[in-house]
Parts: sequence; C-alpha cells; structure tokens
Amino acid sequence: MGGTILAMGGGGFTAEPHNPALDDFILSLARCLEPRILFLPTASGDPNAQIAAFQATFCDRACRPRHLSLFRLEQEPADLRALILAQNILYVGGGSMRNLLAIWREHDLDQILREAWEAGVVLAGLSAGAMCWFEHGITCSTGTPAPVRGLGFLPGSLSVHYDGDPTRRPVYLDAVASGRLPAGYGADDGVGLLYEGRELVRVVSSRPNGRAYRVAARDGEAVETLVQPELLPSAPGGSERRIPEDIREFRAERYRAAGRR
Repeated sequence: MGGTILAMGGGGFTAEPHNPALDDFILSLARCLEPRILFLPTASGDPNAQIAAFQATFCDRACRPRHLSLFRLEQEPADLRALILAQNILYVGGGSMRNLLAIWREHDLDQILREAWEAGVVLAGLSAGAMCWFEHGITCSTGTPAPVRGLGFLPGSLSVHYDGDPTRRPVYLDAVASGRLPAGYGADDGVGLLYEGRELVRVVSSRPNGRAYRVAARDGEAVETLVQPELLPSAPGGSERRIPEDIREFRAERYRAAGRR
C-alpha cells in the first residue's frame, strides 16, 4: 500500500542552493526521463521568493517544474485533483505544519495526496513537508516545539532539524519517553528518509556529517540509536553543482516577474 516518500530533515534548494544532491536524488526517484514535479509551498504561505528559488533550481534540469499556490487560486484557478494526479513528483516545502495541514484539509488535499501516493506519485518534502506524512511530528508552529498529529501515511513520528534546532530534540525525546508520541526518527538537516510503502528502505545525506537516529522508549527513557546515512554522490565535475550567481539571480527574478507556474 502506498508508493515512495522522501522525508528530509532539512536541506534541498531552500537551504543548500549550491548543493544539488538531495534535489537530484528526488528527481531520480520518479524513474522517468522528464518527470513532472509540482512544488507546494503552502506551509510558508506560498512566498514568491521560495517559488522563484524552486523554478530557478529546477528549470535547467531534465524535468517539468510547476508550483501550486493555494493562497492564489482566485488568480490561478486549478482542478486540484487533476493537477496533482498528473504529476510524477510532489515536493512540499517547510514552514508551519499546523497551518499546512489545516489548509490542505480545507481543500481536501489530504485525501487527494493519499490518492496520489497510492497511485505511485513520489512524495517529497522537508521540515514541515517531511513530518506531515507521519502519524506525529514536532512543530514550532505555535512558537515553541510541541507534538502535532500528521496525515499518518507513514507509521510513527519524525523530528526534523535534529542538529540545526536545539529546542526540538529534548521535546521530542521527552514525548517519546512518556508515550505521548510513538517511536520514530530524528533527522539532521540534509538527511532524507526514503520509504517504499510504509517501510524505511534507505537513509541518505547531502552532507558528510549528516546523521539520523531511531528514537524509541525503553524503561521510561528515550533511547537514540544512530542510523548512518549513505552519502549521496556529488554532482559531475566537483563536490557542488555551481551555477554562476548572476545566472541564478536572473532566473529567480525572471520567474518573479512572470509569475510562471
């Protein structure tokens, strides 16, 4: 039941614009020459800068990028179900997990996304866009870290930014130890957990020092077990795929001005 999900603790084009490893890996999961990839920046309120960065990152790859702005449906109307089911990859950005899920449910996207996943559309996301697929996550949507219920496509719980946000980890460990959250994983920035169906099959990282941890309760305490990720291969010709900064800025500005989807 279900297809592929890549849940990232952080990273990708929004955090590592000069490191293509995770974004290239996402495209490879579709297993087709020119995958259709749809970006959902709902969790951050569909900001133009994030949309422009997505388009600037993916427009020169072998794919067909587009974004969906739920905040601008009046200006950019769309048949949501038809659009989503026509994609090969759905890429969900970070931000507020509570707001993300509330807005998705208002538009019935929780049901549409499950249908897409079961039909074989690859689901990928970082931060809130990663935790949303699990039964539970740790969100800072209300200002301080707190447990929140997700869509439940994947079993257990996930805490993101495990190395980048020191406030989340102790809250997550306490919640697992007390039984308020089920066992799950903590993922550093740059680390991705790859699921086929509901089974974890691979852990990857765009950074040499990236780590993931299996977190489970034992005798009233949370126990972390290190899961060493596989370091993703670097881009051809060097450790980073270097697009000249003036070209990157030009592309981003072009997409901001044109409002391209």
